[in-house]
Amino acid sequence: MSTPFDPAAVVAAFIDAVAPYDPHPEAAPVAMVGVRTAVGEGVFPVSDHVIRAMCKALAAYRDPEDRGTCVDCGSRHLDENLHCRECGRLHGILGEVIARHARRVAAEDAT
Repeated sequence: MSTPFDPAAVVAAFIDAVAPYDPHPEAAPVAMVGVRTAVGEGVFPVSDHVIRAMCKALAAYRDPEDRGTCVDCGSRHLDENLHCRECGRLHGILGEVIARHARRVAAEDAT
């Protein structure tokens, strides 16, 4: 079970971490970022520097559950073993070894 966190506090911590590097700290805010959840809320005026950093951080994010796309059905639901939960195809090196073996066995059965 994961520990709950306060998204508003995370946004505030991000702003605090990025703001010291703002080349124009005296500039007026260019945006207001608001966060409201069951565990907290906050509205934050942010500079161009901070909003650009947020955009870059969000664009760079990759979900840890993203293991690619199934080559058979196109599903994005591959488990930790690269097994497609939708069609059952097994991907990766193990999947390739099993697929080659299955082709070999099928070819032997056909002769």
